[in-house]
Amino acid sequence: MSDDYLARIGTTIKDARHRAGLSQADLAVRLETSQSAVTRIEAGGQNLTLDSLARISEALDTELVALTRTSGSGAVHLKVEGGRRLSGAIDVKTSKNAAVALLCASLLNKGTTTLRNLARIEEVNRILEVLESIGVRTRWLPDSADLEIVPPARFNLEAMDEEAARRTRSVIMFLGPLLHEFTDFRLPYAGGCDLGTRTVEPHMTSLTHFGLDVQATQGWYEAQVDPQDGADRAIVLTERGDTVTENALMAAARHPGRTTIRNASPNYMVQDLCFFLERLGVRVEGIGSTTLVVSGVRDIDVDVEYSPSEDPIEAMSLIAAAVVTESEITIRRCPIEFLEIELATLAGMGMKYSMTDEYQAHNGRTRLVDITTRPGPLRAPIDKIHPMPFPGLNIDNLPFFALIAACAHGTTTIHDWVYDNRAIYLTELNKVGGKVTLLDPHRVLVEGPSRWRSNEVTCPPALRPGVVVLLAMLAAPGTSYLRNVYVIHRGYEDLAERLNALGASVQPFRDIG
Repeated sequence: MSDDYLARIGTTIKDARHRAGLSQADLAVRLETSQSAVTRIEAGGQNLTLDSLARISEALDTELVALTRTSGSGAVHLKVEGGRRLSGAIDVKTSKNAAVALLCASLLNKGTTTLRNLARIEEVNRILEVLESIGVRTRWLPDSADLEIVPPARFNLEAMDEEAARRTRSVIMFLGPLLHEFTDFRLPYAGGCDLGTRTVEPHMTSLTHFGLDVQATQGWYEAQVDPQDGADRAIVLTERGDTVTENALMAAARHPGRTTIRNASPNYMVQDLCFFLERLGVRVEGIGSTTLVVSGVRDIDVDVEYSPSEDPIEAMSLIAAAVVTESEITIRRCPIEFLEIELATLAGMGMKYSMTDEYQAHNGRTRLVDITTRPGPLRAPIDKIHPMPFPGLNIDNLPFFALIAACAHGTTTIHDWVYDNRAIYLTELNKVGGKVTLLDPHRVLVEGPSRWRSNEVTCPPALRPGVVVLLAMLAAPGTSYLRNVYVIHRGYEDLAERLNALGASVQPFRDIG
């Protein structure tokens, strides 16, 4: 094997070991070899036979490589044996969007931040890479999903991992915390999902109230900060966006006066950020409303622990999985406050389900329930389905209604007015038997019920549409392949393994070439 192949295979093995939660020593025990041998393998310094690759695959319980399909430059793919009913119970993981907000907010704190039950997903990994590159020490605590974060005396922005920063849109939320640390700095342009043009102007407008001026030049945000006094101030956000609100909150957290933020998002990740800021000693009034009043503190230096709440978008994904496979499953730890409109819409389409009494999330604030789905015929809604800011139907849940509409009798209009491209990606359902007609860049017409069929599809470059295609494949008899699924790993932890625990057959594999 060439050195290039060995390096790729080594990286593949290292990634699989991390997903399995194993140390190099653990893998060495399973392979009956030494830790130094595992180190050499992962560094690309060890020749490997097909037999040794098979042994490593077995030890990691994953198909590491596929040598018979088209090359994908080491990309991760999924092989789906569809047409199976699901059964059993599954827990909802904690929120992706809350996780990235809390990681950015940890920059406010000079003490040690410990985030409990954090989603171990690629979006989190990219933010961790950026944090570590500027001097933040992070470590996953043993045998847990708990992350410890220790900041340096001063952030080294010159050493920022530019590649990791450009692969996540979340890096834009560094603006709010960093304006308290520097009079000038720069950040790479934000990346993430390919969802069309989204202006960052609302971020800039809100942060000018804290003395931040940003110029976009040659792929960078060039920031200048004019330090402000502690006077009270009021901000009206020009967009009720989640990350816009979070940036304003983080800027206000270390502004010693009172900041009133109007037209704020009251969505789930914003509430989690507010609860975390309260743990830091920041007073936040109006949590859950569109007007937040923040009493900030100039310096924050506390050792703090916090557990974000569960992810309502993942809960909706699992509900959609139950619908498309006509299955009865129990989805535990669903944040009901952020699913009520979705469930009411489903009830209007004829879906049957039951819920337990409410109980509290680990953060002590968010209300959870367990939902059990009941299979049965669905009908298309009379009105179109479209998102609204919370407490309306969540924009990230809208793609799952395209999939559900494809299972219902009748025709449904799905209107995604927020993003330029995402409605287009929903037409990928046609490749696995859907009947989705694109009306314009924001609207599709979905006819149901669908007769799902297996196929090989390249994953759309957007998180939720990618998961929608995967869930449709669960219902399609035969073998399907979903290629290049990195975007799904950005937002879901161990999704294939967890679906398999319910009776699905979803196997990850890689091409080496």
